[in-house]
Amino acid sequence: MSTTRAAEGHLDRTAAVPEWVGPALESVLGRVAVTRTEVAGRFPLFADSRSGRWTTTGRGSWTGGFWAGLLWLRARHTGQESDREAAVRCTGRLTDWVDTDTATRGLIFWYGTALADTPEAAALRARAARACRGAYDAELGLVPWGSAFGGPRLLARVDGVPGMVPLLTSVDPWAARSHLHRHLELCAGEGPSYWSWRYERSVGWAPCDDPPPGWSRGRAWLLLAVADAVHHPDTDDLAEVVDRLLQEPSVPPADAGHPDGPLDTSAAAITTVALLKLGHRDQAVALLDALVSTHVTANGRLVNGCYDLSSGTATQHELVWGDFFLAYALAALAGLVDPHDV
Repeated sequence: MSTTRAAEGHLDRTAAVPEWVGPALESVLGRVAVTRTEVAGRFPLFADSRSGRWTTTGRGSWTGGFWAGLLWLRARHTGQESDREAAVRCTGRLTDWVDTDTATRGLIFWYGTALADTPEAAALRARAARACRGAYDAELGLVPWGSAFGGPRLLARVDGVPGMVPLLTSVDPWAARSHLHRHLELCAGEGPSYWSWRYERSVGWAPCDDPPPGWSRGRAWLLLAVADAVHHPDTDDLAEVVDRLLQEPSVPPADAGHPDGPLDTSAAAITTVALLKLGHRDQAVALLDALVSTHVTANGRLVNGCYDLSSGTATQHELVWGDFFLAYALAALAGLVDPHDV
């Protein structure tokens, strides 16, 4: 892949849109309306693949922004005021996370507000960006993972990078670059891949086995963050990293160390959006085709996602972030959004 192609990251609008894209998008966004009714003001987290019944959370956890993003996608698709009002309400409910000590604020506030069209959402995103900049640790060169979900605070985790890069870029491009490159140094070096690193002031960085090195979403999250960074000026040095992170697109096992175990369709969905941002349209379409033809039900549910294999949590389920990235990739191909809108 050439650096020039990566830097463009735009879809070829003259390319034919596969005939299955429109019906798939309609089905997935139809599922959003059903979910909105079923969760009754709570945030969907994961749903049983057979029954479609959601496990929900009151505050949204680290996934709340994806539900807000799905609601904004549906509102843009239908143009209905009722859908827009639902999206506005959901985005407003993310406010409590602004000052919470977690690097997943990138996921929460970037994906929860980037598609919004209200001054309130823009102000919320700006507040969150400033709060994240305030959490930036100059000695570590990043925004630490934080204490919100328990465990050590001074972690560098790969899922603290996507969303955080564009969010920080809006207030401090240097901090955004530092945050990304510190994670790349740790997680995408020449040695074995570790997706989480713990910092001790006396000894420096040490790798952690949680999540495990074979974790499906590690590479996907990092590729997405790099794809966002490539779109901004002064990032030509990322071409080699992109080449190292790219693999033959496929639906991966939840843990490469257990190749016969559950798959993780959510990792594949994240990868499709990263591929579209990088301008790899053919690969993105092929991967989306595999998801839609094999793992999307007739009523628009992306099943066979794995929340956490090591704990046995929701190992073959519909996952709200998987739904978001699937819907977003389909919407980008259909021309409803640009790959770089979020």
